[in-house]
Amino acid sequence: MTAAFMDLVDVTIVNIAIPSIERDLAASFGAIQWITAGYALAFAAGLITGGRLGDIYGRKRLFLLGMAGFTLASALCGFAASPEMLVGSRLLQGAMAAMMVPQVLAIVHVTFPAHERGKVFGMFGAVVGLGAVSGPLLGALLTQWNLFGLEWRPIFLINLPVGIAGLILGRRFITESRAEKALRLDLVGVALATLGLLMLLYPLTRGRETGWPLWGHFCMVGSLAVFAAFVAYEKYKARKDGSPLVELSLFRVKSFAAGIAVQLTFGVVLGIFFLVWTLYMQVGLGWSPLKAGLTGVPFSIAVSVAAGISVQKLVPRFGRKVLQAGALTMAAGLLLYIWEAGQYGTGITPWQMTAPLVVMGAGMGLIVAPLTDAVLSGVPREHAGSASGLINTTGQMGNALGLGLVSVVFFGVIDDAAPVPAQLGAAFVDAFRSALWWVVAVLALIFVVMSALPARPKQEQEPVLAH
Repeated sequence: MTAAFMDLVDVTIVNIAIPSIERDLAASFGAIQWITAGYALAFAAGLITGGRLGDIYGRKRLFLLGMAGFTLASALCGFAASPEMLVGSRLLQGAMAAMMVPQVLAIVHVTFPAHERGKVFGMFGAVVGLGAVSGPLLGALLTQWNLFGLEWRPIFLINLPVGIAGLILGRRFITESRAEKALRLDLVGVALATLGLLMLLYPLTRGRETGWPLWGHFCMVGSLAVFAAFVAYEKYKARKDGSPLVELSLFRVKSFAAGIAVQLTFGVVLGIFFLVWTLYMQVGLGWSPLKAGLTGVPFSIAVSVAAGISVQKLVPRFGRKVLQAGALTMAAGLLLYIWEAGQYGTGITPWQMTAPLVVMGAGMGLIVAPLTDAVLSGVPREHAGSASGLINTTGQMGNALGLGLVSVVFFGVIDDAAPVPAQLGAAFVDAFRSALWWVVAVLALIFVVMSALPARPKQEQEPVLAH
């Protein structure tokens, strides 16, 4: 849980401190982009490999290695003397997170029996909700307090005590586990998966700032050919020695295949919403980082409460209907937000945002905790790391797709309006409402895809996969 929280906070905490980093290090706009995008790219590209390494060499060992590396990289970020050093440290931090994070779900999956897993995933969902919103709030507080005159640096240095505590507790309490039959690392698979992910995610991450150049489109189309080659090679590898990077037979498990599809589309929702919401409050409405951060607190609380209730009380009784209810609840919150943003314009207050945020947070909590359990319910233990890496990777891919779409569904509306400075706020309100309509449409798609998830969670038996 500590590792999952650290990663989620680290993804969002940096955005708030960007103006301070820019001033202090005299960083160029390109360097600033790399400080945020570099972490996400290194993280997404390494997740599948990190998950498989845990299956082969031991999940506890990889978790502790990843956490130690993440803590060291955080120290390097905090003491960075130049933009180049900060970018390099962020890339290292993302790579270490890719070793650490897939082990979280895998360790939960192999440590707890099926009937206890629901409670743990309920806690996991609560941590996800807390991490997603407390990042910006923590970033705002640490930057504003300017502790010891360090300006933005405490946003990274705060990971040091947390990481050290995580290492001590991890060594003491986590039980070692690995795949039962000896597996070898599929290096060709690693190269193809990493290349395909970078070719898809890099142009999406940098597209808008570079004016969507032609090479970016070629890269994204080319990534499909790389992924096709990857799938063909993985099939060959499974036949040859039974040690592929990705166990493609997992996709024959209906709950896993459907869950991965939901994870991807839900990632798109989160990618669009969180960025657009931050820009709407801080740029469109002109709110301070602290005011924007505090506005998100009701959302965070609602996610955490709903996540705990959904897995422990609702899913055992109602199964996948809980996740579908979550999608509808989240859409209802978004529709209320669209109405309020239009009704109150730039004069909207944090109190008026509370109702739609609580409804949305409750909806997200109903989805985020049971989804992980539903995806992993049919996965055999020896492939837990590989499956966990895939879950995280598809979420990251969805997130990157969402961030790429922001330039179309949000900035496209602002560019069309071509506002003079006095009308900028109104243009941002229109763009925010337009983007939320897109999010509602994606949630409708998620609702349909969820019907392929298992109707009831598997509580009574441990998962078995026919080979």
